[in-house]
Amino acid sequence: MYMKILMIGDVVGSPGRRILKEQLPRIRREFGVAAVVVNAENAAAGSGITVALAQEITAAGADAITLGDHTWSQKEFAPTIGQLTNTVRPANYPLGAPGKGWALITTPICRFAVLNLVGRTFMNPADCPFRAADAALNEMPKDVPVFVDFHAEATSEKITLAHYLDGRVTAVVGTHTHVQTSDALVLPGGTAFQTDLGMTGPWYSSIGREFAPVQQKFLTGVPARFSVAEGPATLEGAVITFDPATKKASAIEAYRYREPLA
Repeated sequence: MYMKILMIGDVVGSPGRRILKEQLPRIRREFGVAAVVVNAENAAAGSGITVALAQEITAAGADAITLGDHTWSQKEFAPTIGQLTNTVRPANYPLGAPGKGWALITTPICRFAVLNLVGRTFMNPADCPFRAADAALNEMPKDVPVFVDFHAEATSEKITLAHYLDGRVTAVVGTHTHVQTSDALVLPGGTAFQTDLGMTGPWYSSIGREFAPVQQKFLTGVPARFSVAEGPATLEGAVITFDPATKKASAIEAYRYREPLA
């Protein structure tokens, strides 16, 4: 018996949360997915997340939430992340960081593990994601499929980690760049991979932000506040088909729903 899990790219601000709430119930029905994993590290006005927003995203249909380099951007989140049993921050954050890097998720249909990692190339300092993945896999039950969200900038780092984990996890998908890639495939060992899931947020924008301040920063080099754009939104991710018995993926299909530009 095969199952499907939907993994969704970075939710950006209120437009991303809105389209997630509006479209996720339909997408779950349409694809018959057993569970949904959502990257939500940009959910709070484009930078970070709060407990209330994590609960809102869970109520919208997310079974698990992953984060990234903006995990601690909302100052009240670090002391409260422990309240969220379905939310993971990067496992390669330094020892002693609050929260957890992986979690077991149980739904009425399936049980699986979700692991979050952050890249080191062109990113803030972090521990080695390769060794952190090894350590997390050693801690996990061996009978559950494992879905990895690698929140990283460099395509080479994402591709290399996926091949490093091929055959040991069910899927490795990238987040962070907000640009969906067209390279979804199943690797020889049975691990589904896509370099980047894309973004869930305002698509007529500079990766979710208003054009004007971003253009001004490129033109002058002067820092500016990058506000979340308004307007039509997109929901992007991938549907992964796998065998719960073998924990191997058989297919991965990129997904995009985009509202029209008025």
